[in-house]
Amino acid sequence: MTGELGPIGRLGAWTATHFWIVVAAWAVIAIGLGIFAPRAEQALSGAGWQANGSESVEARELIQGEFQGLSSSALMVVVHSDDATVTDPAFQATIADVEEILRSSDAVSSVVLPAEGTSISEDGHTAIVQAGAAEDPNGMVDAAKALGGPLAKAAAPGVEVNLTGSSGMWADFNQANLEAMLKSELLSWPVTLAILVVAFGSLVAAGLPLMLTMLGLVAAAGSLFVATQFGAVSIWAMNFAMMFALALGIDYALFIVARFRAALFGSKLKPVEAAAVAMDTAGKAVLFSGLTVLISLSAVMLVPSPAFRSMSLGIMLAVIFVLAATLTLLPAVLARLGPRVDRLALRWVHSGEHRSRRFAAWAERLWRRPLAFGAASVAILVALAVPIFWLDTGMPSIAVVPENDQSRQGYYQVQDAFGPGAPGALQIAVPAGEADAVSALAASDPGIARVLPAMPSTSGELALIQAVPSVDPSDPAVGATIDRLRAELPPEALVGGAVAENHDLEEALGAKTPLVIGVVLGLGFLLLLVVLQAPLIAALGVVTNLLAVGAAFGVAKLLFQDGHGAGLLGFESQGFLNAWGPVFFFAMIFAISMDYTVFLLASAKEHWDRSRNPREAAIGGLAHSGRTIFAAAAVMVAVFFTFAISGPLPPKEMGVILGIAVLLDAALIRLLLLPVLLRLTGRWAWWLPRWLDRWLPDVRFGH
Repeated sequence: MTGELGPIGRLGAWTATHFWIVVAAWAVIAIGLGIFAPRAEQALSGAGWQANGSESVEARELIQGEFQGLSSSALMVVVHSDDATVTDPAFQATIADVEEILRSSDAVSSVVLPAEGTSISEDGHTAIVQAGAAEDPNGMVDAAKALGGPLAKAAAPGVEVNLTGSSGMWADFNQANLEAMLKSELLSWPVTLAILVVAFGSLVAAGLPLMLTMLGLVAAAGSLFVATQFGAVSIWAMNFAMMFALALGIDYALFIVARFRAALFGSKLKPVEAAAVAMDTAGKAVLFSGLTVLISLSAVMLVPSPAFRSMSLGIMLAVIFVLAATLTLLPAVLARLGPRVDRLALRWVHSGEHRSRRFAAWAERLWRRPLAFGAASVAILVALAVPIFWLDTGMPSIAVVPENDQSRQGYYQVQDAFGPGAPGALQIAVPAGEADAVSALAASDPGIARVLPAMPSTSGELALIQAVPSVDPSDPAVGATIDRLRAELPPEALVGGAVAENHDLEEALGAKTPLVIGVVLGLGFLLLLVVLQAPLIAALGVVTNLLAVGAAFGVAKLLFQDGHGAGLLGFESQGFLNAWGPVFFFAMIFAISMDYTVFLLASAKEHWDRSRNPREAAIGGLAHSGRTIFAAAAVMVAVFFTFAISGPLPPKEMGVILGIAVLLDAALIRLLLLPVLLRLTGRWAWWLPRWLDRWLPDVRFGH
């Protein structure tokens, strides 16, 4: 049989006959990288949300070196009392204790005590202590996490101390996000296991996806720790790696195990032969599916942000390890198990039944009435997608931080004492000789409430001017103010600050989003063209993916921008979708959609190659892959929705958008619209021009 198999089938046959070599190799990988996995969480960074090469990053680096670390990464400590004022002994004692704690930290380069007219409120009930940053933004987020507790305990009776500012906000948010992810894990594992038992029909078979998931997670976590030795990696990389390792490990195992059981019990092949056949067909589809996921996520690397790039890296590492384990370890284990793969099986399971009678009947119904079903599907998807024309985006506001956390409490105290824009003062670095002129220009801008006195640099050659916006830092008007100032101020003036960094990242995201989408669509089409050897159905696969993405973002607009369902999901609407959503979630949704597209169309192509009958391709493809797609989608929806019911707003956005996208994609596109399009296009779906045939590699899903 080996001579009839393709490369993936031969790989499956080799692993199936070299069980102990494969197990030993994966044991080395798991142990070697697993040693580092527990240390990954502590090594991952909490910052990186910036646009490399932007004016705000340049300003931060200049201010960091010339102004005693008082850049956007500096710590802002708010001392407040409803009863006492800054002149009271308890208040002064608290400030003194705060100063001592800050000066004792290696992460603090300088301490600026409260001063009348700048950092003490008019009523005297609120004062701000600033701590210059001695480390990079990632180090300052870690410092904020470490100092938050001791600072809060330094408060005298009747006095509050809250650590806020950009570093404090990211420290609180990351901690809340970590707790939410842990809660989601606890919720998702039992739900996932229950669905797997139903989907596989056997406890032994249901454990195989979990084996792949755990291997992928351990290896990815260890790899991320290694990556931190060469550069900063966002803590979000671990979160997304966990989610995708679980989702894709289940997807891939479902597809291959179903095919293995059909070959073993249905075709009565020996275990090694069944493993080889499963890999030659389903394994090949899994390989191409994994490549589509990697291609989609690699496009996010075009965004010049360390956080985005490292998040993509985390997912890609998880996908690579899960894919490698699926193509090597899984067939070895399946061949070793043989008939025992159905140990502890449910009574209704028919192990050799690769073709689902229910999905075959559904495919027959679609074949008879394609226009009615197709029109209904398109109408629903288009209606859900229409709201995206009114979709607004913005960088996260303070609303993403839990209400009782220090950074949010301090944020509101600063606003109450110094005005709505005070938590997000713009920092303008200028040559000392131009300080007065720049201060006057900034003060005359309609978006600026007040300008603080210029601060000289340590060298005396530069001056730092802080301009307080007249509105909340998350208000879109602040972005317009930044653009006006940059246009009106001298070229030597650099406008920075945490709000400016958010603005520049949002601008970079907006500029790169069309490019990322174009690259994902183009590469996705090319890969489908190679896989399917059919340009028309490859193009339709990409277009239908866009429908799923559009519908998911349309629903996201109604939920997160308009606030519908905010009470049910337990979040506070910011009035916009977080700016990273369109580019990052697009890549993720497209990757998942392509996953199911490859599974369905690879099965259809297998039937087309064998029969050259478009009816058999459409009906047989859905009959053989529909149950697997349905089960895989159910697991993915369950996993994603567990992230939607816990934690801060961004994980909710992620969980809801991805969960809805998978639900719509599986129910309305892969199991309905795409089979209808195969019916309507008939033989043209599989048409391949001769000139193109000469260029494409010969890919077949039979053996």
